[in-house]
Amino acid sequence: MLFNSDIFLFVFLPLTLLTFYMLGSLGKIRLAIATLVLASLTYYAWWNPAYLPLILGSTLTNYIMGVAIQRRLLQGTRAKPILITGIAFNLLLLGYFKYANFFVDSLNAGSGANIELAPIILPLAISFFTFQQIAYLVDVYQGKVQEVDLLRYGLFVTFFPQLIAGPIVHHKEMMPQFAGQSIGRFKLANLVAGGMIFFIGLFKKVVLADNVAPLATQLFNAAAAGQTIDFAHAWIGVLAYTLQIYFDFSGYSDMAIGIAHMFGIALPLNFNSPYKATGIIDFWRRWHMTLSRFLRDYLYIPLGGNRLGPGRRYANMMVVMLLGGLWHGAGWNFVIWGGLHGLYLGINHGWRTWRGTPASHALLARACCRALTFLAVMFAWVFFRAENLDAALSVLASLTGLAGNAPASLSGFLGQIDKPAAVLVAALLSIALFAPNTQQFMGEFMNVDGAPKYRAESEKPLARWLRWRLGPAYAIGLALLTAITIMSLWQPSEFIYYQF
Repeated sequence: MLFNSDIFLFVFLPLTLLTFYMLGSLGKIRLAIATLVLASLTYYAWWNPAYLPLILGSTLTNYIMGVAIQRRLLQGTRAKPILITGIAFNLLLLGYFKYANFFVDSLNAGSGANIELAPIILPLAISFFTFQQIAYLVDVYQGKVQEVDLLRYGLFVTFFPQLIAGPIVHHKEMMPQFAGQSIGRFKLANLVAGGMIFFIGLFKKVVLADNVAPLATQLFNAAAAGQTIDFAHAWIGVLAYTLQIYFDFSGYSDMAIGIAHMFGIALPLNFNSPYKATGIIDFWRRWHMTLSRFLRDYLYIPLGGNRLGPGRRYANMMVVMLLGGLWHGAGWNFVIWGGLHGLYLGINHGWRTWRGTPASHALLARACCRALTFLAVMFAWVFFRAENLDAALSVLASLTGLAGNAPASLSGFLGQIDKPAAVLVAALLSIALFAPNTQQFMGEFMNVDGAPKYRAESEKPLARWLRWRLGPAYAIGLALLTAITIMSLWQPSEFIYYQF
């Protein structure tokens, strides 16, 4: 079931909200939470009921492990063996479903063996709920959280707004909200603000991302088929994918936050205008922020972080980014993508050590940093999107003119350009680089009582002028945005991050 499908928009979400708040108004909070768990499992099973036992088994096993760790800690006995067992269970589960075919194929290619393994269908969201539960077990072991209620733990794992593609949440930042006094009490402000955030995200997905997607698909399909790609089309296609994945993931993140807001729950921010970043360090503080947090807290720091000298620091960064790339997909293209970002991060940290960060008043320096960061990210996306290494190298050769396709003159370049495609790409690029993001636009309306507060990055004049307010003009704007979005729902398409 997709956020942008008719069944979700007009049946599942309204019915779930109505049931939750009806039970909450009667004081039956536990029953309301049970209804959310049931709705979340229904949402998950809609994709493939055969994998429902997988998420149920994973949830129950990790709950038992968590309770066992808590008891060991209270008894003063060793809990680390249980933690290691729990982490191993999660990684083995993820490894089998996501990487078994990749490992066998790589082994066959490298050794000439002919090992056969039946294709394994990747279960939806396994990467997300696996990482989330690993973080939970570590937090329990470190004494940061406790949970002995299976129903509440089930909600923590399966809460449907963030189940499929994040954000990766911590128990301590979500579950106290479900224990708050206001949970289950209907507030029109939460519904209206959540609906606005949701429809901003839906607009990004179905109007922006889905309309630029064919340009990227055309390029990468041609590369996979071994076709010759001219210089201008290569640039348009790669920029199109760069914008498609931006608005697709940004849209999903907004929709997840908006849906949770309707229930009176604040999810952590997961996307903060990453193409405005002034360096790769800054980029990873803005792109998939909760994954970056997980990799930092549960991999980079345990490996030693930056405490063991510069050499070990750069090695740790590379290991983390290689594994981060592999987390996104079982393929060498994703490993290369992660390795490129590991290299980028090493260069960025080395530059900062030597030259420092660009001063806030040095506009030219910041503009150059932004442009260089954007180009580096864009080139790396080629490996992320291409079907195989050969296709990626073909696109890069066309993009750089190494394929002998560079036009001899400006007029030749302009002659290659598809004008409508160029206008669309330029318009979306302007939005990504210069427009206020959702949290800047929504301001304090994104905040929920008793939850961590959202803070906009900056208060630029345009952001202040566009900030949403309660009033007729903004109500009309919301209605128009909703109407345009709904009329664009011809053929719901999956979010890119659903495949991870």
